[in-house]
Amino acid sequence: MSRTIHDQTLALAGVFQAAALVQQIAHQGQCSPSTYETCVRSLFATNPESTLEVFGELKDLREGLNALANGLTEQNKKLDIEVLRYGLNLIQLESKLNKRSDMLDILSSRIDQARHTAGHFGYGHSNLTSNLASVYTDTISTFKLRIQVTGDPNQLRVEENAAKVRTLLLAGIRSAVLWRQTGGRRWNLIFNRKKIIETAHALAEQANQSVYD
Repeated sequence: MSRTIHDQTLALAGVFQAAALVQQIAHQGQCSPSTYETCVRSLFATNPESTLEVFGELKDLREGLNALANGLTEQNKKLDIEVLRYGLNLIQLESKLNKRSDMLDILSSRIDQARHTAGHFGYGHSNLTSNLASVYTDTISTFKLRIQVTGDPNQLRVEENAAKVRTLLLAGIRSAVLWRQTGGRRWNLIFNRKKIIETAHALAEQANQSVYD
């Protein structure tokens, strides 16, 4: 297994994990608290020693690895297609963000300021979610390209759900940054698609095994 493909797959799993949770909240109004915290925690991993360290342990990326494999596989499930759309949009947004050094500086500063809230309340607390959601609104939301989240309007109207969606989109972009840093490019999704799917399946099996060990 190529280390490059390995690391790119982990980073993409982070993108697709955030996308999958956005889809779950938009339709059901809830998602796994521990998986949500994994996404939020990744925002504060600014000097990781490895790609996996951004997320924690492999088992913490199980949902993202499965979503990635399903999203890139030929399928017609509406929900899988939604997750794929969110994931690709996050990658596209990150490429625009990468050209805006001014906005990158603002994002870095605002996320660094949020560390105190994370340290005091924890990664799953509503105070931190509101804080990070406002960071997304003040920065990424100003781009012309916007991610249109679809789902149950009643769930999306709930303020806490909307804040979680924005926080997850921010986390998804952070993973897209990581993907680019590991050498990922959009053409990789075409030419290396089969390898990425195989790697995602293999890593998902390892992740599932680690849960039951």
